[in-house]
Amino acid sequence: MAATTGHCIARFIDPEPMKYSISAISIRQSVNVFKKRNLLCSMSMNGCQGEPRLPVGTVETRTLPAVLSPALAVDRLKSAVSELQSDPPPFDSGIIRLQVPVQEQIEALDWLHAQNQLLPRCFFSGRSQSVGSDLLVDVNQRINGKGHTSSEGHKLISVAGIGSAVFFRHLHPFSFDDWRSIKRFLSEKCPLIRAYGAIRFDARANVSREWEAFGSFYFMVPQVEFDELEGSSMLATTVAWDNAISLTYEKAVAALQATMQQVSSIVLKSQNEVPSTFILSNNHIPGKTSWALAVNRALQMINSSNSSLNKVVLAQSSNVMTTPDIDPLTWLSCLQVEGQNSYQFCLQPSDAPAFIGNTPERLFHRNKLSICSEALAATRARGGSKALDLQIELDLLSSPKDHLEFTIVREWIRRKLEA
Repeated sequence: MAATTGHCIARFIDPEPMKYSISAISIRQSVNVFKKRNLLCSMSMNGCQGEPRLPVGTVETRTLPAVLSPALAVDRLKSAVSELQSDPPPFDSGIIRLQVPVQEQIEALDWLHAQNQLLPRCFFSGRSQSVGSDLLVDVNQRINGKGHTSSEGHKLISVAGIGSAVFFRHLHPFSFDDWRSIKRFLSEKCPLIRAYGAIRFDARANVSREWEAFGSFYFMVPQVEFDELEGSSMLATTVAWDNAISLTYEKAVAALQATMQQVSSIVLKSQNEVPSTFILSNNHIPGKTSWALAVNRALQMINSSNSSLNKVVLAQSSNVMTTPDIDPLTWLSCLQVEGQNSYQFCLQPSDAPAFIGNTPERLFHRNKLSICSEALAATRARGGSKALDLQIELDLLSSPKDHLEFTIVREWIRRKLEA
């Protein structure tokens, strides 16, 4: 197990044309957990290899009759997937979601925990409604306002997924064509077909070993998805294909069938307890001496007459080796209990460590030309003038926390005031 400082911005991409709903989460309490003995779902296609300007032939959501339990939902979906194989659509590309409402409310994280560590996997959860606008509020408005599903009136609380009907990953920085590659598989008419993933803060920086499998960005549309609703649940499967990038409809359905054979229908409540373990080693990079040198170097750069710096944030990587392995989903369950008003997420590509986090912040949310932010760290109401603003910031950062990151910002503000 290795803990690390923030690398990515966790996001979900909303399907409505010309509008994307991004919850970019400031990852200050993120953990990158190495986990062995995982099972792999059938591999799918990388959507970034397709033609981004060419829409797929069809985007569909088919809702099957509601059932009483996840076990019945699994059986119903297996039969529906078999029918897909016998009735192929007349398109060279497309994406089809089959969903079954479940009358019992089950926590999405408990369902994910039951899936035998199948990879890839993802989990996203919003905050409690008392906090304000939620991670999933926009999709709730479209589901409930337009009646796209039989779960009308039930709010979406959290989402878990395994396998990828289609994923999007590349080493180059996230571009507009990559954005269009994702959008071509999404539609306003199918609000629950969404891509979950993360983007690097700085795609130009060197990639450390634990992040290699994520590339500069990584998004996935799950093959099998469990939606936790307010008062009920929903189990869904998604099949995506594109002949132009060598994944035919027949191969995609066969891959989905293989994944469905591994899905567990038995869901038990998680204990929310991390088992007792011993720390074998604890290594911080950089160490205390190197950290102090970095602070002094940053202060010297700020103090130079031609400095372009106006803020510096120094990061440290902490590698903690334990025995036995810590299950990332168990850890995430504990974070849910401690941070009920926070966003929780887990993202784990195939053959990669798990990236989990728990944060109260939403860095920004864009809806066409409107942007709102809930970045909480070091924020408060403004003063009546620019000078008072700077004095407020100085007062906030002059606490006796002995945090070297704050030392840099505090020194910069002091010099601003003196000037």
